[in-house]
Amino acid sequence: MIAIDHGRTRRTTLVATICALAVAGAALLTGCGGDDPDAGTNGVGKLPPDRIQAKTRAAADTARAVRLSGTVVTSGLTYTLDMRLKSGGGTGSVTSKGGTFRLLRVGKQLYLKADADFWHHSGDTSAAGKLDDKYVKVPQGDPAYRKFSGFTDKDVLLGGLLTLHGKLAAAGHHDQAGTRTIRITGDNGSGGTLDVSLDGTPYPLRLVRAGSAGTLTFSDWGKDFPAAEPAKSETVDYGRQLPGS
Repeated sequence: MIAIDHGRTRRTTLVATICALAVAGAALLTGCGGDDPDAGTNGVGKLPPDRIQAKTRAAADTARAVRLSGTVVTSGLTYTLDMRLKSGGGTGSVTSKGGTFRLLRVGKQLYLKADADFWHHSGDTSAAGKLDDKYVKVPQGDPAYRKFSGFTDKDVLLGGLLTLHGKLAAAGHHDQAGTRTIRITGDNGSGGTLDVSLDGTPYPLRLVRAGSAGTLTFSDWGKDFPAAEPAKSETVDYGRQLPGS
């Protein structure tokens, strides 16, 4: 009769179990990223910078809607934006030189809404009370229309923003509000930097514009929102060039 060393058997089983767990853990770590920062991503991080830029531009162009917020510096003025945009219009707030107003565009019709102080500082003291907190129709021939309609146009605004200048380069893996990104730069950052999502669709998530011309974040890609013309009781037709245009 053969004697069985139960203690040795238990030790052998324990060692085998530990080894199996170690192997499984290593495999799990490799599957979750391990030494490869692009493991489990959409793969754009492995592409050349020009291909990354092309893919993120295409993703932005085909998205149904987007929300953007941050600052844009143009013509010497800084505008702080919080806008929601889609192909048929846009809505949101704009702040410049201490004054805040809302923009709403439905089709080709642009509305501007602000309080009495805004209109007072714009130069129309007599009508400030009438225009207070009302949607004012902006005539299409008014300078204000040309100036602000672009802030409500997804294609125009993103087309002018999502281009880096100079030689493109990859600048490593980063994180934007909990989403993994690959960063690309133009001329080592002087031509702008763009963070592109590595999770799901390669949408642009953060842009630092060239020449200190502002920083913008992008969110709510593809999420629709209501954009309808305001009720007549909420609307004033100024009928001529807006004050301060």
